[in-house]
Amino acid sequence: MADTVVGENPDPHAAGEDPNRRDFIHIAAGAAAVGAVGALAWPFIDQMNPSADTLALASVEFDLTKVELGQQVTIKWRGKPLFIRKRTEKEIAEAVADDNADLRDPQRDEDRHKPGKAEWLVLIGTCTHLGCVPTFGGGDFGGWFCPCHGSHYDTSGRIRKGPAPTNLVVPDYEFLSDTTVKVG
Repeated sequence: MADTVVGENPDPHAAGEDPNRRDFIHIAAGAAAVGAVGALAWPFIDQMNPSADTLALASVEFDLTKVELGQQVTIKWRGKPLFIRKRTEKEIAEAVADDNADLRDPQRDEDRHKPGKAEWLVLIGTCTHLGCVPTFGGGDFGGWFCPCHGSHYDTSGRIRKGPAPTNLVVPDYEFLSDTTVKVG
């Protein structure tokens, strides 16, 4: 005689406990839970998208007649400082002379400005180390200096010394006329 315990049903199908049905219920409940989590998370994810007024600043035009020779103007673009500098002949000559120097992020000066417009340098004004805003004229190479952590940039915005890994970023820009530049 088979050993059976009183109250235990040896046949799982006899009491309506179909394993396929149980699996379906578990899968359906899991899918519903994932859907609920997605529905709750979507508003939080969606609020991270940029607002319409931020998208309007995707490009900015600037009147270059406001900048004197040897002067730099800082404007806000996409929430970051943007340096527009009218370089002197001396600054340009120093930058070109350093084209063959031992650079951490090698780039020629002519690749950092538009052809025929060497006096105009347009850079995103955040240090590539931790995003601080460097100042002009304080570095060892005549360019920008980040006082927070000691990064030194030359007159072309190339990293020369300090912890910054790359050059100051040159954004996409174009000259709409001899006196107007459009960034972005």
